Amino acid sequence: MQKLGLNELRERYLKFFESKGHLRLPSAPLVPKNDPSLLLINSGMAPLKPFFTGQEEPPRKRVTTCQKCIRTPDIENVGKTARHGTYFEMLGNFSFGDYFKNEAIPWAWEFVTKDLEMPVDKLWVTIYEDDDEAFDIWHKVVGLPAERIVRMGKKDNFWEHGIGPCGPCSEIYFDRGPEKGCGSPDCKVGCECDRYVEFWNNVFTQFNKDEQGNYTRLAHPNIDTGMGLERLACISQDVDNLFEVDTVWNILEFICKTAGVEYKKSEKTDVSIRVVTDHIRSTTMMVCDGVLPSNEGRGYVLRRLLRRAARHGRLLGINKPFLYDVAMVVINESKEAYPELAEKADYIKKVIKIEEERFEATVDQGIIILNEFIDEIKAEKQNVIPGEMVFKLHDTYGFPLDLTREIAEENGLGIDEEGFKREMDAQRKKARDAHNSKDTSAWSDSVYDKLDKSQKTAFVGYENTASDSVILYIVKDGEIVDTAQEGDEITVILDKTPFYAEMGGQVGDTGILTAQNGKVKIENCTKTADGKFLHTGFVETGIVETGSTITASIDEKRRIAINRNHTVTHLLHKALRTVLGDHVHQAGSLVEPNKLRFDFSHFSAMTPEELKKVEDITNEVILSSMNVNIKEMSIDEAKKLGALALFGEKYGNTVRVVKVEDYSIELCGGTHLNNTAQAGLVKILGESGVAAGVRRLEALTGEAAIRYYTDRENLLNEVAQALKAAPQDSLKKVESLGQELKNAEKEIEQLRNKLVSGEAESVLANAVEIKGVKVVTARFDTMDMEGLRNTGDMLKNKLGSGVVVLGSGYGEKVSFIVTATKDVVAKGIHSGNIIKEVAKTAGGGGGGRPDMAQAGGKDLSKIDEALKTAASIVESQIK
Repeated sequence: MQKLGLNELRERYLKFFESKGHLRLPSAPLVPKNDPSLLLINSGMAPLKPFFTGQEEPPRKRVTTCQKCIRTPDIENVGKTARHGTYFEMLGNFSFGDYFKNEAIPWAWEFVTKDLEMPVDKLWVTIYEDDDEAFDIWHKVVGLPAERIVRMGKKDNFWEHGIGPCGPCSEIYFDRGPEKGCGSPDCKVGCECDRYVEFWNNVFTQFNKDEQGNYTRLAHPNIDTGMGLERLACISQDVDNLFEVDTVWNILEFICKTAGVEYKKSEKTDVSIRVVTDHIRSTTMMVCDGVLPSNEGRGYVLRRLLRRAARHGRLLGINKPFLYDVAMVVINESKEAYPELAEKADYIKKVIKIEEERFEATVDQGIIILNEFIDEIKAEKQNVIPGEMVFKLHDTYGFPLDLTREIAEENGLGIDEEGFKREMDAQRKKARDAHNSKDTSAWSDSVYDKLDKSQKTAFVGYENTASDSVILYIVKDGEIVDTAQEGDEITVILDKTPFYAEMGGQVGDTGILTAQNGKVKIENCTKTADGKFLHTGFVETGIVETGSTITASIDEKRRIAINRNHTVTHLLHKALRTVLGDHVHQAGSLVEPNKLRFDFSHFSAMTPEELKKVEDITNEVILSSMNVNIKEMSIDEAKKLGALALFGEKYGNTVRVVKVEDYSIELCGGTHLNNTAQAGLVKILGESGVAAGVRRLEALTGEAAIRYYTDRENLLNEVAQALKAAPQDSLKKVESLGQELKNAEKEIEQLRNKLVSGEAESVLANAVEIKGVKVVTARFDTMDMEGLRNTGDMLKNKLGSGVVVLGSGYGEKVSFIVTATKDVVAKGIHSGNIIKEVAKTAGGGGGGRPDMAQAGGKDLSKIDEALKTAASIVESQIK
């Protein structure tokens, strides 16, 4: 049998099936596309489900792939055994109603025996107990002896998942020899020991199971195979587990080298080595495919894996971020098959390093508290950490539940998970109660309950800016009323409206309701859960009545400004993805008439160059006068067009698709421009962080952007006027003045130094000697703190041995410095202690080193008195 590396095995398999007419498809990203049933891709078949179900037409009826997969149900066992892992690659060849068993079985045999040269006498197969067709192909066509074809029941060799397509399967096993077995005389294919290794499963999808449990033969059966690449590599390289496969072993060795430990010397150490090795493979691949650490969904899976790996790194003695370096080994081992790893290497390292640093801050404090809890529990001879303690760790210190569980287990303790859940539920209830207790609108639940739930407001505002409508309800002071008069603050519900209700980040419209005998100024529009639009404002003139017909008109100028900002959020979204990468997704927005705010997923602050590039791209699209086309269609049609959806948003069967020619396409219910040129221009004001992995852009468009530039121009003109220069010469003038100022300051400093030098002799001449230590005190009101320090150093050097104490009242600010030579410090002098007492006299304080200290004060009149105290303070310090 050939001994082949993992990367070569992958390529051998894919090339073999290409030679059989299969189309090689790249691995799908680990984030499922349009499959809400999966958090992460966990099998080779998962991304191909639409082809099997007929929802989509496959690019070819024969396909082969090597698919990246993540499975985390057994995460607690990863590391404890050499069998468990969270990341693996699945080789597969698939037929969508094309070939079937007559081709799939012989090809599988050809690949393992001819291409890989596996010894025939080491191979066994299993089939479904009733699948005589598969038996005949294995026995009569392939030539495998009947005694090496094992029939098994539905549990082992029949694939089905509820109702729908299903069928029998046939697995190929490799016999690693009796020395790897359990020693039982009953040891055979299917035994749980390590002798017989199943490495390839051929699923023959030939039936359709209905709700009554009937199996009907499919007219066009499918082939779905799966072979674990790491498991195949174990067999080819004759190693015991995935951690000893060449590419994985190289990662493991790098970790050992970093930690200064050796594998297979200590089981405890080996557990940590295996955890880090497995988890860094998973996290590197997940980050590459756009997953960011968070506290929800797949982001939480990533965070959990990263933090578990970081903690086991600490157990190995690595007390600094290191996983981002290990990630480079993963990248180098797999970049041949997955070139996107090399392309995104810097990004991957940044995401991992940032999360490691965040975890460092969390874990240090959390572990101290947890260890205190553990000591308390053990002292009380208990064996379970109470739920409230676990909750405190989680809620106050951000300590992950699974980490608490793991550390508890290492100390022989359990945790009260039910108690933890109760505390979490109680916290959520408090939050809900607090939220529900707030009455934030003109209508309350009691008012809403009195309204006819079947009545809804028809929105006509996409096409119209005004409509003739009927007043269904008027709400005033929390009550339903028939009429309202001038000055009344009210909420009006209409049968139809052009007013956009606040939602999706877009603010509600404002405008006027004009009745026959009155006028209502509308200041906001919101919407109830059952579809009633709430027009909130006040009666400006006259009277309005329930049941009357009015004209509802929105503020058109304001709406256009809102449209500008909303369309530009789409353009910015696309530009951000272009500049930063496809990991960028909208995380929230605020669309107002005066500005826009756009939150997006990204791991670090944007550089000025990146911001400029995003702004330039967006302005280029605006100036290109691209048409904005809006259509309603089914959600499936929208997905086929590639429309971006807001992550986590729920959409109905019919959605609204906003398409900016070939540049941008998104699902959106807001109002928009007809053409990008109507936006005028965009000016990005800035970028900031709002949460872990979420950044925020703020920008202006249209008239607001023009005002921004006008204000800056006016400011420039005012500055130029003050500088007595033309606006275009202002910078040169400022630079010239700056240089003049520097020259003047330098000249002043030189004059000051001359002055001080001239005074130095008289100052030094007034030195007093206390117990053999010279003490110099002086006041220089022309000097700031820096000047005092420089003068103190000069006087100390001239003095040769002793203490210098200086004070200043420069700029009405009290400053002191004390400096001492090394020989007098050896006698017990401490400048920091001297200055504390000196400054105290002037109502201040400070401190510093034995040889140098500085302080401030409050009372200018006390400077001289403070300097006089220096001599006695020095005397008290001399030993």
